[in-house]
Amino acid sequence: MARLQNVNTTDIGEAIRLGCRTMASVFNPADDNFPYFESVVRPSAYLAFNAMHGESHVPGRHLNALLTAEAVVGVCLDEDTIENHSRALFFSYGGLLPLPMNRQEIGGPLVNLYPHNIREGFHGLYALVRYRGLHRAATLAEASIAAIFRQWSPTRSWRVEPETVLIPDIELLIDSSDDFISGIARAIGPLVKYYRTTGYGPALELALLLKEHALSGYFPPDGTYDVRRHGTHTHSTTCVLASLAQLAALTNDAPLMERVKAFYDGGLWQIRDQLGWVIATSSPIADPDLGEINNTGDILETALILGRWGYTACFEDAERILRGHLLPAQLRDASFIKDPPNPTLEDAKSNLASRHLGAFGFPAPYGHEPLGAASISFNMDIVGGAVGSLCEAYRHIARSDDAGTWIDMLFDHETADVAIESPYTHGVLSVRAKRARPLFIRLPSWAPPAHVTVSGYSGESHLVNGYLCLSEPPVNRALRIEFPLVESEITLKHRTRDIPVRLRGDAVVAMANFGADLTFFPAP
Repeated sequence: MARLQNVNTTDIGEAIRLGCRTMASVFNPADDNFPYFESVVRPSAYLAFNAMHGESHVPGRHLNALLTAEAVVGVCLDEDTIENHSRALFFSYGGLLPLPMNRQEIGGPLVNLYPHNIREGFHGLYALVRYRGLHRAATLAEASIAAIFRQWSPTRSWRVEPETVLIPDIELLIDSSDDFISGIARAIGPLVKYYRTTGYGPALELALLLKEHALSGYFPPDGTYDVRRHGTHTHSTTCVLASLAQLAALTNDAPLMERVKAFYDGGLWQIRDQLGWVIATSSPIADPDLGEINNTGDILETALILGRWGYTACFEDAERILRGHLLPAQLRDASFIKDPPNPTLEDAKSNLASRHLGAFGFPAPYGHEPLGAASISFNMDIVGGAVGSLCEAYRHIARSDDAGTWIDMLFDHETADVAIESPYTHGVLSVRAKRARPLFIRLPSWAPPAHVTVSGYSGESHLVNGYLCLSEPPVNRALRIEFPLVESEITLKHRTRDIPVRLRGDAVVAMANFGADLTFFPAP
């Protein structure tokens, strides 16, 4: 009998905390407490080392997420967790080049260089510089940037002249003849973050160089998606899109943001659906319902940046992505995961249910086990990507600037300026301003102004660019903004099936699951 797995959480902070717990449970005591990468829970459960994405990938993802969560949500971190991830990250940079590299086997030398992982390396170094002030991380990041300028160029990729060629003992792992999007282009985002933190000019210079190459055929003005150039690894496409949005916001580059918006409105729909689910690989023979939650997080982050840029409808997309897919896809009930026979007491086969609680993986829109999938996996890097995106969402629920206080998404939340009670959890939207300044409350498109009533406010209210504007809200007195959470139906168009969905507001209340196990929502 199929099991309903979802607990329907709407608490972003709780999801972040649970994900941080997962990232603290992934270490292999037989490998100097370096983190595992591979995770399979069905048909047989285990954790494992990976020769392409171990020490060169997981620590950076996790350090970025953990340290951001500490700063944004106040998560209390075990310093041993940070130490283990940091040691693995620094080890990955200990090869013949200051670039994140991997061993072919546990105990072996660093020999595998996969440009795909440069993004993750910079994410880890950035986080250690910003949140721990580590001079060692800054020195290494700057040496890495210098090495990239020596070893890579837009015209020659990593194939450079003999006197500066990559050291022969290093195995350069490239997916295809055009590896830019799945490789170094992914690093634009953490380079932007590093520059914001340090003001180190070469970081911005490299990000701009990569941006120019990305616009020269990968993200054209018409917003089309060309799988022949992007490659089939869709997370690389979505993370480069989010990276370009970050760079456009940093540099106030309107033409670049227009390219981002064109792809967001155009080519992105070849790989996503209305809830932000994204197919894990765009290969024509790929499993049609197998997603990857990192991709969803990237779309969410892009939507948040576009929303702040003025495309405020993107905040509605962001909220639907959170309520309809990203939050439901976190593993909240791991009781179906059973440890395999383990006569030698291997750590990689021990306490697997507990260690996966809070993980994210490769879900279908309807549940953890896509129909026809040979296995269920929660590769341990993915929880880092998901938690990092949830931290960005948490920052964007409400914000304040020179214009006033903005409520962009309708979650329970409290800041120094405002307290919010969500209509999804309290039946009505309640907002209490803590300062005497204008209040802007985003109204969903499915809540027409004629159906919205405001109680507790004596002034005039105006609808401006999708926001209810209250110029003089009372201080420390709750306002009630009432509107019905309208029920509607949509159909997710996947390659081999249509998936009917019933919504209440932007939350999913029912979804067809075709008899799949471990589903997120009741069937219609």
